[in-house]
Amino acid sequence: MSTKATLNYNDLSIDLPVITGSENESAIDIAALRSGANLVTIDPGFKNTGSCESAITFLDGDKGILRYRGYSIEELAEKASFLEVAYLLIFGELPNTEQLEVFENDIKSNSVVDEDIKKIIDAFPKAAHPMGVLASLTSALTAFNPSSVNVNSEADMYKAIVKIMGKFPVLVAWTMRKTQGLPIDYGDKNLDYVGNIMKMMFGQPNEGFKVNPAVKEALNKLLILHADHEQNCSTSTVRIVGSSHAGLFASLSAGISALWGPLHGGANQAVLEMLEAIREDGGDTAKFMMKAKDKNDPFRLMGFGHRVYKNFDPRARIIKKAADEVLEDLGIDDPVLDIAKSLEKEALNDPYFVDRKLYPNVDFYSGIIYRSLGIPVQMFTVMFALGRLPGWIAQWREMRLGKEPIGRPRQIYTGATLRSYVDISHR
Repeated sequence: MSTKATLNYNDLSIDLPVITGSENESAIDIAALRSGANLVTIDPGFKNTGSCESAITFLDGDKGILRYRGYSIEELAEKASFLEVAYLLIFGELPNTEQLEVFENDIKSNSVVDEDIKKIIDAFPKAAHPMGVLASLTSALTAFNPSSVNVNSEADMYKAIVKIMGKFPVLVAWTMRKTQGLPIDYGDKNLDYVGNIMKMMFGQPNEGFKVNPAVKEALNKLLILHADHEQNCSTSTVRIVGSSHAGLFASLSAGISALWGPLHGGANQAVLEMLEAIREDGGDTAKFMMKAKDKNDPFRLMGFGHRVYKNFDPRARIIKKAADEVLEDLGIDDPVLDIAKSLEKEALNDPYFVDRKLYPNVDFYSGIIYRSLGIPVQMFTVMFALGRLPGWIAQWREMRLGKEPIGRPRQIYTGATLRSYVDISHR
């Protein structure tokens, strides 16, 4: 197999190295293209451009494969805790018992948020979108932790990581309680990471809190399934912002803003909004399946198919089972969820969707679970961010330790050529 590609352009012949990854993915290194031929490539949306080499996540959309550090998502979701997966993503290996215990205790000791953060939350109106609130609060953490992270110090890097892992769930929970008019809950150090998140989010001020095992298991799986997904929009944002040597908290805040968009993390919110619209229209799912198949109809069936996976989303297989278990355990009777199950059944048996491999994706099932838990629709993307946190941290850490250069894409200018200034009286 050739280790180089040759580009012939005018009278030039330029050799470009070919890089092959550990899963036999190949890429042409075009670093010498501009200096050798005064050319750049243009790739809107960077759909065919590798921005970095990474050892964190492997994704094969054609085969429906997702692995973190070599471990299949199926095995991790079945056997691991969210903190185990976080440790794996960030530090490269699964922790042993002692490492996990130290990691969890260090996170717990950094889970207290400065009281002045509450003043910032109080300044937001109840109607503020939780993603905007979360991005602001995460960025504000920089003001309360002004010292920069020395990336050449393992101790400094570790301290920053456990600090944000401890404080971020607090910000998530407080953001939700703000929208619901509930008092802030400080959690309970006697609970594990996911159990404590549940208490801070769902605990009522006038009664004790008991962790529901089925809900906790489903939430643990959801967080694991969302923990990383290669170089997507928000992850690329975290890396490119961090490449300017912006701090971890500022880089994460930028990632949250990128995740906010309905084409990215906002997809699970769009699913529930679609289901609500179908319910308000009378709940005829067959009608909307026909609309989805009509090319002239602007209606789009949200939560089906995936931009990367050309087969079944492997995360959807896992979370479908968790969704079924949670709904059965909670005994929920919800017409919107009935509509979701009807759409799922019809899509999985309709040749139009099966032939095009438009299967329900992780956003479809995660929205169902979040609704069944009583999480407001506008909080769905915040929950996505909570799961994606360790992936963002891992990607930021890898980028900084790898001493990657500052991100600076090129462009092809298509504007006006040189022209003279015209006085305002002659325009």
